[in-house]
This record gives sequence, C-alpha cells and structure tokens, in this order.
Amino acid sequence: MPQRVEEEDAVPPMKTTIESALDEHARVAGRLREDFAGPIEDAARRVVACYRAGGKVLVMGNGGSAADSQHFAAELVGRYRRERRALPALALTTDTSILTAVANDYSFADVFRRQIEAHVRQGDVVFGLSTSGNSENVCRALELARQRGAVTIVLAGGSGGRMRELADLALIAPSSETPRIQEAHIAMIHIICDLVEAELAADPA
Repeated sequence: MPQRVEEEDAVPPMKTTIESALDEHARVAGRLREDFAGPIEDAARRVVACYRAGGKVLVMGNGGSAADSQHFAAELVGRYRRERRALPALALTTDTSILTAVANDYSFADVFRRQIEAHVRQGDVVFGLSTSGNSENVCRALELARQRGAVTIVLAGGSGGRMRELADLALIAPSSETPRIQEAHIAMIHIICDLVEAELAADPA
C-alpha cells in the first residue's frame, strides 16, 4: 500500500509558489526603487563619462551572471531602445578558445583576469556580476582592473561578499535568494542601458 504523504511534506500548489515568487520579486523591486535609484544613476553616469572619454565597458560573471554579462554587452553594442552610435562593450564570457586555453594553461580562476590584462586601459569601466559576490575569477579580475585604473562596478547579492571591497561602486541586490538577485541584476542593467543611451543618443557617431 502506498505510504501516505504527510500534509506538511506535500508539495505546495503551483499557484502558491507562483504568488510567493512574485510577492518576493515585488518586495525586491520596491527596495530597488526606494534605496538604489542614486547608485544606479551613479553607475550610469560613470559609464557615460567612460564612453565620452573614449573608453569601453567590460562585463564578466559565471553561469547566469555570464548570460547577464552577454545581455548587457549586447544592449550596448547593439541598442536598447534608441538609435545611436554603437558603444564598445565586451563580455569576457563568450570566447570559448580563450576561456578554455587560460583555464587549461593557467587556471579557471584566471579566465577573466587574463582578459583584463589584455584589454583594460585606465578609465574603462569593468562590471563584475556574481550572486554571492565571492566568485574567485571575478575577484581576481577586479583586483587587476583597479590596478590598471579602471572603474570597477559590482552587481552582487546578500552581503556583497569579497567583491564589495573591490568595487568603486557596489550594487547589492536586497535579497539572499539567487533567482531574486538575478532578477534585480537584469532590472538594474536595463535601467543603466536606458540612462546611458538617453545621454549618448545625441552624441556624434
């Protein structure tokens, strides 16, 4: 005879899970609105200043943060909502030959640092994305980026982890849950893209 599933062990109805996720998403979004408008504007202004000085943006992260890095760079090189000049941005997560060569010949902890060494110049802006804030390969790259005179901006969650200390500006999503942190990150990325694009749309190509 099948064992009876205790009520407390039962999987909650899907509707309950959906409502709970959306409620938490709304809470995090509300905190972003209340507490993060200033820091998000600061990040956008630093990117605008970088571009007007002839610099570039570099973005890195692992897993879902790698996908967000590529999304971010694509919005800048292509467009977000407006017609304007293409903006130089590199996602350091996309070249599998570089990633596997550096991981094989050095270590996975150096896959972003080596690219920072190759590409970063003073005045560039380097974004590090991590839900924990403790990704070793991102931390090593941020350390070198600061030594090179780049502006370092971190998108993390929870306490911000080690990356918080390596940032000129830290945007720490007000959650400890990975899905909610990632949702906050993409919201901040989209807002930054919108602000940067609005400022630069009238600039000459």
